Amino acid sequence: MVQSKTLGARLVYILIISVLILITLLSLAPIVNTIVISISSSAAVNAGRVYFLPIDINFSSYAKILNDAKFWKAFMVSVERVILGGALNMFLTILMAYPLSRSISQFKSRNIYMWVIVFTMLFSGGIVPWYMVISNLGLINSIWALVLPGAVPIFNVILLMNFFKGIPKELEEAAFMDGAGPLKILIKIFIPVSLPSLATITLFVIVGHWNNFFDGIVLINDSAKIPLQTYLQQLNLTREKMENLSVEQLQQFNKVSNVTLNSAKILVSMIPIMLIYPFLQRYLIHGIVLGSVKE
Repeated sequence: MVQSKTLGARLVYILIISVLILITLLSLAPIVNTIVISISSSAAVNAGRVYFLPIDINFSSYAKILNDAKFWKAFMVSVERVILGGALNMFLTILMAYPLSRSISQFKSRNIYMWVIVFTMLFSGGIVPWYMVISNLGLINSIWALVLPGAVPIFNVILLMNFFKGIPKELEEAAFMDGAGPLKILIKIFIPVSLPSLATITLFVIVGHWNNFFDGIVLINDSAKIPLQTYLQQLNLTREKMENLSVEQLQQFNKVSNVTLNSAKILVSMIPIMLIYPFLQRYLIHGIVLGSVKE
């Protein structure tokens, strides 16, 4: 590749690199600030003296969260939700995207189904009908209330459907000539070829289930069954009955504020996604682009 050696080209290159570095620093600043606040003393944080360097480092906020049995119970509920809901989402997404990716000659009712699913993506019945349907089905206060209402993510279906459309028809025709049926063609050809798009959808599904807290607030009444994000939203410090605390407990309590505790919440809830994301990130842009340009 021939690169321009002119002074103007070099200045433009330096300007672009500088802008990208600035954008990177601006993107990282809130995360760094959150980390610093979570390990600083509550007095310094409440006084507004903490920015990008910690003051009076302590990990009391993390100790308060991690030593809480309810935290780990909520954590396991979220893990169960991600595993169960993610598996259900992927299974139904694949089974729905495959027939919708076929032509009208192969699936005559395709356009009717497409209009139906697009309509549901653009319009909803509202929160009250949503709650009434889930309640009438007897799902309230169960893990299924967190999983079944979003079992078929329409955006993911459309993304995977468009990816399936881009697979050469010759592969399907060759498999059909060898005696393979639609299900075998899906399992042996379409799924292995679609790994970038499937990885992208998997990331969307995991992040969606892990970060969702609203349905846990509305649909779960038992505190032992709420997911992690709902638990963290409801977790607050109270200063009631402080006269019953020991001197050591009081000193520990004074190291923690709602600001430092909330910062610790954010970081703890980010860790699982940060561990998963590097393995799927290289598929993300590739899968979105390939799954969004077909008609």
